[in-house]
Amino acid sequence: MKLTIGMPTYDDWSGVYFTVTSLRLYHDLEDTEILVVDNFGSKETEDWIRAWGQRKVRYEKYTEKVGTPPAKNAVFEFAKGEYVICVDCHVLLHPGALDFLWDGEDLIHGPMSYDGLDIFVTHMEPKWRGDMWGIWANHVRRDKLPVQPFEIPMMGMGLFGCRRDSWLGFHPEMRGFGGEEGYIHEKFRKAGRKVICLPWMIWNHRFGKSGGYPLDLGDRVRNYLIGFRELGLSWDPIREHFGERMVSKIASSLD
Repeated sequence: MKLTIGMPTYDDWSGVYFTVTSLRLYHDLEDTEILVVDNFGSKETEDWIRAWGQRKVRYEKYTEKVGTPPAKNAVFEFAKGEYVICVDCHVLLHPGALDFLWDGEDLIHGPMSYDGLDIFVTHMEPKWRGDMWGIWANHVRRDKLPVQPFEIPMMGMGLFGCRRDSWLGFHPEMRGFGGEEGYIHEKFRKAGRKVICLPWMIWNHRFGKSGGYPLDLGDRVRNYLIGFRELGLSWDPIREHFGERMVSKIASSLD
């Protein structure tokens, strides 16, 4: 099998429905599987997939570790395709997004469109703001999007991919929501690889909450600490952004 389009989900049946259905309606899925990794154990999600047959979509329940990093790792573990595109279960891909893949060991992303569908961001800049590492950058209209793939520092993890055997993985101790952006990109670079934006791989993300992971700031800070420690990066920026007291309390649980 050439491609797996995998989506982790947590209590977001409607997101799964619209992402899966849009893929089947608007994209060529020859030699492609759709994989849903249920990190919650949603009866609605499982029943909907099984009702019309797993020949179209494969359902895997994975609740051993809850969080976006372990669930996205599970997508790569369950995938059968040579290449894996991992998408949030509330992401819609624009026509042509899957027409060409990037052959190599690099991590790939694509531009994200806002809901107006006329402004696109191609990457994130590694800056701290709003309890997150990474801010949206390079807001452009479609005719200003680059034509050729290009390197980027980091990007939101609503859509990303690589060859299945090239996936480096999120740290196994990560849990909960967040802490992925920047960390996984630096991990690929430290392994001698690149982070690439494919300008045709355009996606739209539903930011309004309708189900989904609980937002626990402590989990996010914990993931940042674990990721920075793995990469040999200083914790000072995390302390400056979240405060010494909070970081020290969470850090003590990691010792």
